[in-house]
Amino acid sequence: MSIAFAIHVHTVYNYWASISRLARVPDFYIKEERAFDFLRATGIMKVILLLDVDGLGKADDIVDVNDGYARNFLFKRKMALEATVSNLNSIRLKKGSQAEKAKREKENAQSVASKLSGQKVILEMKAGEGGKLYGAVTSADVADSLGKLGFSTDKKNISIKGPIKSVGEFEATVKLHSEVSVNITVEVKTAG
Repeated sequence: MSIAFAIHVHTVYNYWASISRLARVPDFYIKEERAFDFLRATGIMKVILLLDVDGLGKADDIVDVNDGYARNFLFKRKMALEATVSNLNSIRLKKGSQAEKAKREKENAQSVASKLSGQKVILEMKAGEGGKLYGAVTSADVADSLGKLGFSTDKKNISIKGPIKSVGEFEATVKLHSEVSVNITVEVKTAG
């Protein structure tokens, strides 16, 4: 069972130093940048992960690792930073700016979705007897038609329910954001 307390770093170091017969460190010697140095004496280091590391954690997580693993592997491959106060503050600012950017992107996607909802995309394709197309309508064709209407989107973000191989009206979904998608109608007509 573990109990978490909010304790000053120098207090923990001084306690650890007293039970391991090391010299006590005066309070004025501990600086903010060296807040986690007492862990280094035990061979453990706190690091901030910059990338996802299998078996360790995701990006921006703060984890405890052996100091040799941190220095020889994580730091050299630029996968982690030492968990100093300045690095923690920079990560906190980075997370805040990323959250603000994600919020703006979602708002932009919602405004585009409101303009795009109810739109009808008309495609003219060559067809044979009975309205059967010589080819199939792909998401790239729908993306090109949306581009002509003034909505730029990638063909990977358009999903068509089933293959379109005949003339008629069909439903397609355009994914504008991870949380925003809109349904459109694709009307296929015979060319000529």
